[in-house]
Amino acid sequence: MTAEYLDITVFATALITLFVIIDPPGTIPLFLSLTGRKSVAARAKAAWQATLVSLAVISVFAVAGQAILSYLGIGIPALQGAGGLLLLLVALDLLTGRESAQPEAAEEVNVALVPLGTPLLAGPGAIAATIVFVRQAEGQLPAYTALALAIVTVHVVLLLCLRYSGAIIRVIKESGITLVAKIAGLLVAAIAVQLIADAVRGFIDAA
Repeated sequence: MTAEYLDITVFATALITLFVIIDPPGTIPLFLSLTGRKSVAARAKAAWQATLVSLAVISVFAVAGQAILSYLGIGIPALQGAGGLLLLLVALDLLTGRESAQPEAAEEVNVALVPLGTPLLAGPGAIAATIVFVRQAEGQLPAYTALALAIVTVHVVLLLCLRYSGAIIRVIKESGITLVAKIAGLLVAAIAVQLIADAVRGFIDAA
């Protein structure tokens, strides 16, 4: 009965793929580096915002991703390059400590939209994987249902990871937040460079 409404294979494959790409536990250091000095209520709000932004972006691309990219004439390599450059700017801010000088309101917006919501969570990798899964579904309702459930499940786990990251803050204190920010900056820089390298490779292969 379940197979008539839900493709278990597609669900498991999509869930594992998106979980590895989005990496909810791996986003905690960056989240702490950006929100560690905020109040508990502000961190909770940022966790909800970042998760909802990521869910909304991935959902939009699941429904109309291929049409959007085709209409704008954008390929996956261009998406990867743009995401890489944006993340590189964020990494430089984290490594130099310039993010602490931003106004509180602007910092809240950045946490929700950039870099957490996109391109770190709903980035080129997650978008490309979602579009591929939609293509493979080939109009089959059980496959579409499985993909939708996988996307929601990953984001529920993501919300839990971000929402309860405050427990870590109580342990590592102020100096730990600064250290985490530097480590997060280094990791984000590495992700950015990898995205740019993948973009260059994609352009070369397409030439």
